[in-house]
Amino acid sequence: MTVRDTLVQSTIKLIRRDGVAGTGISAVLEHSGVARRSIYLNFPDGKAELVCAAAREAGDTLTAYLRDLAARSDPLSALDEFIDLWKRGLIDSDFEDGCPIVAATLGRAESPEAADLAGEAFANWQNILADALGPDMEDEQRRSLAALVIAAVEGAVIMSRARRSIEPLDQVQAQLAALLPNP
Repeated sequence: MTVRDTLVQSTIKLIRRDGVAGTGISAVLEHSGVARRSIYLNFPDGKAELVCAAAREAGDTLTAYLRDLAARSDPLSALDEFIDLWKRGLIDSDFEDGCPIVAATLGRAESPEAADLAGEAFANWQNILADALGPDMEDEQRRSLAALVIAAVEGAVIMSRARRSIEPLDQVQAQLAALLPNP
C-alpha cells in the first residue's frame, strides 16, 4: 500500500468514527503512522483534499460492493447480506463506526467536494438498487423503493450507533423485507 493509500484508509476509518469535523490532520498522522510531510506531498491542499480522496475511495468501494451484491443475489437476500454486514461492523466497532459517505455528506462545511462525491455515491447506489428490483415494477416505483431502502438503512445505522443497539437495523430489515419482491 502506498503512503497515499495509507493516509486515505486512515482518513476513512477516522471519519467513520469521528466525522469530518472531528478528524484532524494530527489524528490521521497518528493513526496512519506516516510522517507529517507525507500529507503535504500527497495532498497539497490539505485536509479538504484528503477528505475528498477518502470520500471518493469509500464511495467507489461501497458502490462496487453493492454492484456485486446486486449481480449475485435477489433483492431480499442482498438486503439481508447488506444489513448483516452493518450489524457486524457496528458490533465489532462497539458502535463507533458509521458510514463514511454519511460522514462526508455531513462534512460539507469543511469539504464541499467530498459532500458532492457522497451525493454521487448515493445516486449510484439508488441506480444499482433500482435496476436490481427488476422489470416487474414501473421505473419510478423502483427508483422510489431504492431511495427508501438507502434512506432507511443509513438512518438505521445512525440510530443504531446512537442507541448502541442493532435493534433499529433489525426493525428496518423486517419492514423493508415486506416491501421487496420475493424471489
